[in-house]
Amino acid sequence: MGKTLYLLSQSQLIRAIKTNDTSVLKQFYVANYPKVETLILKNSGTIEHAKDVYQEAFILVWTNVKNGKFVPQNETALQGYLYQIAKNKWTDVLRSKSFKNSKSLDSITLRVVRDEEEDNEPKNTKLEMTMEAFKNLGQPCKQLLTTFYFEKKSLRDIASELNIEESTARNKKYRCMEKLRTMVLASKNT
Repeated sequence: MGKTLYLLSQSQLIRAIKTNDTSVLKQFYVANYPKVETLILKNSGTIEHAKDVYQEAFILVWTNVKNGKFVPQNETALQGYLYQIAKNKWTDVLRSKSFKNSKSLDSITLRVVRDEEEDNEPKNTKLEMTMEAFKNLGQPCKQLLTTFYFEKKSLRDIASELNIEESTARNKKYRCMEKLRTMVLASKNT
């Protein structure tokens, strides 16, 4: 049985994250989500926005802790760090042209919806199906598409980070988008 989150010091929490203690990770995830959801709902977002932004922020915090890029300075530092990353990500979404123009979460959704426009289905349903499909994509595809569309990094930068050729990054992005489209079409036909 896992340790109770509120009984852990920041250093114990960091150690639990570094060792992938799933019970602690789950408690930490659940305990910190409501504050981020409240922030996003009060600032033009939806629950879906909150879930997506929080998941991205959580993964970034987890990665930074694992890589030693974050060291807590006090007993609530990790929680504050997670909140600040989520807040910054949400601010980026609010500032993005695609959000301002369409109030949709990201250009991945817009592209899939645009590709499927000949359908008579309401756009909200397409958006929901796309977001659900995106959640079910494998982590490498999620990360690649998030980096390209959310973080607005070029394929050259992504290729450099992944230590691959730019053409390989372009092919991977294409395959991930095709996989997303296929998943959306499959869910529409069920």
